[in-house]
Amino acid sequence: MWFKNLLIYSLKSWTDTAESLEEKLAEHALQACGGLEMQTQGWVAPKGEGNPFVHAQGQHLLITLGMEKKLLPTTVVNQFAKARAAEIEERDGYKPGRKQMKEIKEDVLEDLLPRAFVIRSTVRAWIDTRRQLLIVDAGAASKADALVSLLIKCVEGTGLSPLKTKLSPTVAMTSWMADDDNPPQFSIDQDCELRGRGEAGSTVRYVRHSLETAEIRKHIEGGKDVTKLAMTWADRVSFVLQENLQIKRVNPLDVIREQASLSAPDEEFEADFALMTGELGKLIDALVDALGGPLNASPQQ
Repeated sequence: MWFKNLLIYSLKSWTDTAESLEEKLAEHALQACGGLEMQTQGWVAPKGEGNPFVHAQGQHLLITLGMEKKLLPTTVVNQFAKARAAEIEERDGYKPGRKQMKEIKEDVLEDLLPRAFVIRSTVRAWIDTRRQLLIVDAGAASKADALVSLLIKCVEGTGLSPLKTKLSPTVAMTSWMADDDNPPQFSIDQDCELRGRGEAGSTVRYVRHSLETAEIRKHIEGGKDVTKLAMTWADRVSFVLQENLQIKRVNPLDVIREQASLSAPDEEFEADFALMTGELGKLIDALVDALGGPLNASPQQ
C-alpha cells in the first residue's frame, strides 16, 4: 500500500466530496482493449473490482488510474510482414515496393492486434483535501501526467500544478551538505549525486557510501550542485530527494512497520492507508518547511 515515489501537486479550488468524485470517475472507468485498440486507460477501484472508485478515509481520498496495453513487438510485425511479402513475390513474380510493404505491415498489424496479449498497469494517487495536495505514486513523470490529465478532465474547474517551494531543492541540498547543517528532524544517509553546472557538467555519484563533509564540500567548491540526496525523516521514513522536488525510494522504517503489523488482516488496507497518509503528510510538511515554505503559484487548468 505504501507509495514508493511521490510526485506532489498543488490543488486549486478542490471542492469535491468522495461521493461527487465517485460519480465523475465512474463515467471514465477503464474499458478493456478492443480488437484494434493498442491501449486504453480509465479509473479502477483501489481495493479491487466491485469496490468504489474512490477509497475515502477522513480528509484523504485514494484513486487509481488503470491502463491496458497490448504487447505486439515491432519484430513480430516485421516477421509476419516479411513472410507475407515473400508469398506475394513468389505468387506475382516481383518484390513488393516500399509503399506496398507499408500496406502489408498495416494489414499484418490489423490481423495480429485482436490476438495480442494484454497487460494491465496502475498508477495510484492520494488526494489530501486538507493540505490541498495531490500525491501521485509514480517514478516517471509521464505516468503522473496521464493521471493528472484525466483527473482534470473529470473534475472541471480544478487546477493542478507541481508543488514549488521558496527554496529550490538543489540550492537547499547543496547548502546542507556544504555547511554540514541538516534541517530539523532530518538526517543525511549514504546516497548523493552532484552535478556540474551547465550542459557539459560532470556528475559524481555516491551509493551506499559515507558522505564525508570535506570531500563533498570540495566538489561543491569546484562548481557542482547536489541534485539527489538520501535522507531520513524523524527516524521513521527514508527517501531520496531530487532536484525537482520528487521524492523517490520512500521506505517506512521499523518503528512504522511494527505499527502496521498490529492491524487485523481484514483491516490491513484501511490501516496502511491511514498510517501512510499520516506519516507522509507530516513528512511533506516538514520538508516544505525546510525548503522555505510553499511558493504561491497559479495552477494550470
